[in-house]
Amino acid sequence: MSTAAHRFDREQFVADCVAARGDGGMPAVREVLQRAVSDHRAVLDALGQPTGAAMDVFLQSPTLTIFTAHWTPRMNLLPHDHMMEALIGIYTGREDNILWRRSEEGSIEAHDVNCLFEGDVAALPADAIHSVTNPLLRFTGGIHIYDGDYFAAYRHQWDPDTLAEEPSDGEFIRQMFADENQRYQESIFR
Repeated sequence: MSTAAHRFDREQFVADCVAARGDGGMPAVREVLQRAVSDHRAVLDALGQPTGAAMDVFLQSPTLTIFTAHWTPRMNLLPHDHMMEALIGIYTGREDNILWRRSEEGSIEAHDVNCLFEGDVAALPADAIHSVTNPLLRFTGGIHIYDGDYFAAYRHQWDPDTLAEEPSDGEFIRQMFADENQRYQESIFR
């Protein structure tokens, strides 16, 4: 059980990440994130149990973006990139990643997997391409940190059937979350 000494403070976490980014770049930010999610119950106590597919933005700036991402049970995100370094720390649930790379034919091909459990942190380089699945029958919550303004960046996604590359933007992401919440609501009322 979390004690007062190990409480997660959202504002202090953001301040610590900003200071770490200035002092040692993303490797230093990773240490801050790892310390936070190592007591994943304290983070969950502070942020609450996720109840839908959503992003809760802590910080958006030209040099750093921090938000929580919540995945509904059995939610899948198609292959996509971020075009900047990324850190993911899981505080509840699980996130399974398929890591992709560009193929000789100009498409993408799967080349690795990474399963993140509560308390785990992953670092993705700026050129990473990944797809995400929450394989659980409960919600997953993670803290995501990007080395730049995630919401202003031009990104790509790949069609899950054809693996054809497409542009991605904030509107597509918002619609994907809305569709996922509708799918989840329909599944629980069947």
